[in-house]
Amino acid sequence: MIDIGPLRSGDRAAWEVLARGYKTFYRTTVPGDRYDETWRRLLSDADLHGIGARLDGRLVGIAHYLFHATFWSADACYLQDLFVDEAARGQGAARALIERVAETSRERGASRLYWTTKEDNTRARALYDDVARFHGFIRYDHPLD
Repeated sequence: MIDIGPLRSGDRAAWEVLARGYKTFYRTTVPGDRYDETWRRLLSDADLHGIGARLDGRLVGIAHYLFHATFWSADACYLQDLFVDEAARGQGAARALIERVAETSRERGASRLYWTTKEDNTRARALYDDVARFHGFIRYDHPLD
């Protein structure tokens, strides 16, 4: 049985393993102090929010999300990071994390919940195609440095 709930201070080490796994999957490097800062922000639950999926009491998945203003409707929720430990995949953790973020978004009155993924992330996209709609948008990133 998957249990979904807020991240707790005792989750720090397990959270970082999952967060690093996420960053490795997307071939993104982050300095070590950014993990410390992100963890502090997640625990404050002020602007960034984090939840975890637990299987037999062990943290096996994480979701990070935030709410932001939009021009034409109520605030939107952006699910920025979603990652489940390889050994726990296929047991419903990712779906349960998405559903909890959706529930929180509804409670807050958000106009939409959305996320991005890589085109070749076929395993995740199979789930995403089941729980959401793909509207054909493609993301571009303009370098700022």
